[in-house]
Amino acid sequence: MHGPFHRGGARKPMAEINVVPFIDVMLVLLVIFMITAPMLTQGVQVDLPQVSSEPMDSTDNDEPVIVSVDRDGQYFISLGDEETAVSLDEVADRVIILLERRPGTPVMVRGDRNVSYGQVVNLMSTLQIAGVSNVGLISEPPPSDG
Repeated sequence: MHGPFHRGGARKPMAEINVVPFIDVMLVLLVIFMITAPMLTQGVQVDLPQVSSEPMDSTDNDEPVIVSVDRDGQYFISLGDEETAVSLDEVADRVIILLERRPGTPVMVRGDRNVSYGQVVNLMSTLQIAGVSNVGLISEPPPSDG
């Protein structure tokens, strides 16, 4: 007896999934990420100190202002993709203008491990005079031995 779902003959349902298109898509994505990942590292070349610390809670949606001091003692201000070399006096002026436009913007300091302690302290003092009450310091985690 042939029912309404009988297809006739010896045809069995196919239980295999063709994964070739999935593999192709994954390989394309892998190549894209391999090419774009080095481009995501931006900014001034700074050899950050390595310390063990807890990461900051990111509760703000504001992109932080990053003020960097490279090994030559030059100052740079980064906001998003824009990075500008400035003097210490210009740091204060630009931060004041930025905080007037967007109050509550976090300010972070990236100091090269080989720069003198006095330059980082001068920068932090300048930021405090500019009205920044809370300055974060950026570091790298130490290499793990495991």
